[in-house]
Amino acid sequence: MTAQISIQDVHKNFGSKHVLAGITLEIKKGDSVVIIGGSGTGKSVTLKCVLGLLTPEQGKIEIDGNNILRMTASQREKINDHIGVMFQGAALFDSMPVWENVAFGLLAKNKLSREAARTLALDKLALVGLGEKICDLSPTDLSFGMQKRVGLARAIASDPSIVFFDEPTTGLDPIMADVINDLILAVNDKIGATAITITHDMQSARKIGNTIAMLHQGKISWTGPVSDVDNSGSKVLDQFINGRTEGPIKMALRA
Repeated sequence: MTAQISIQDVHKNFGSKHVLAGITLEIKKGDSVVIIGGSGTGKSVTLKCVLGLLTPEQGKIEIDGNNILRMTASQREKINDHIGVMFQGAALFDSMPVWENVAFGLLAKNKLSREAARTLALDKLALVGLGEKICDLSPTDLSFGMQKRVGLARAIASDPSIVFFDEPTTGLDPIMADVINDLILAVNDKIGATAITITHDMQSARKIGNTIAMLHQGKISWTGPVSDVDNSGSKVLDQFINGRTEGPIKMALRA
């Protein structure tokens, strides 16, 4: 099967710091891929390169066979219309009620009337277990866990074919984290999207991912099905999932 997202030999530098040093990853349509790795290894930079927020110095990124690095801004915007993002901190607008946050992208592009957008927002909020009583509240009136749910509802508002989840369980207690994991699974099943998650939470990675990709020293050092993670043969992956202080990851930090 042809990859829906193809990342080929991508390099991204910030001054003298080489964050991505030739990352290559193929993501098939309908797959749920989780990119894992320690803090500062380039997970978020990879995501931003695919979204077009950062431009790599080298490499090629294709979505549905289109090289996004050679697109005009308007061409790229059309691609992004089919992509949803659940941001790490929810990234909700405090000046807007919950329902407007959910429908923000559709309202901003005048794709729906306010009445239709509100109805759609209620439908998406219901998918993440939130009722009509919160739709007119400010995000500041909600718990962090509820804000995460609203962020998920916004990510799927346009029924995207690709959804990115940026550290979806960060800052949550174990029970709420599992609630979010279950919601991600249910939502992905409902809309049939290709999912790409970046996280360092192995419990979440094992639950929501079909494929695991280990990012180390700016490259994918191992990729494979989640069922192979515990017997990967990769010293880097083994150290990471078991939280050991000794191993190649620590050696790289010392360097």
